[in-house]
Amino acid sequence: MRFHLIDRIDRCEPGKGLTGAKFLALGEEYLADHFPQFPIMPGVLMLQACVEAAAWLWRATTDYQHPVVVLRELKSVKYGTFMLPGRRMDVTVDLTKTDAAANTATFRGKGANDAGESTVNAVFTLHGYSLADRGPAGVAADAKLVEHWKTRWALLTGQLRSK
Repeated sequence: MRFHLIDRIDRCEPGKGLTGAKFLALGEEYLADHFPQFPIMPGVLMLQACVEAAAWLWRATTDYQHPVVVLRELKSVKYGTFMLPGRRMDVTVDLTKTDAAANTATFRGKGANDAGESTVNAVFTLHGYSLADRGPAGVAADAKLVEHWKTRWALLTGQLRSK
């Protein structure tokens, strides 16, 4: 199962910050198992929404230099209120530090429900890399990934409208 947790990107200022939204629907697969009588978004997925938003910010900042972005380090995670189905989680991430030599970037991420109540806060570091650096077969894979990310970006930001 692959999650795309950010449903919309509202604002992006490359090198600085990004805001986006996650709309939690009752039909999301994981809610059937995560307390069926009291479905809530798992904390790890609230955190993943912040990580995903940060990956989008880093892609926009580096012009997709790193086709693969993974979580390297996680610090200072704090959870707030439950994220219930039918609610919107507003996600805000700020880029706080980059290390070009290590291909890493550190972010502060925050989630809040549509009533403004905090759901998650964290500081984390992402690592980016190119598959081409690992061998010639990676060049084509990188190109497909970048094309996928650019198309997804256009959908999330409203730049690509359905016909």
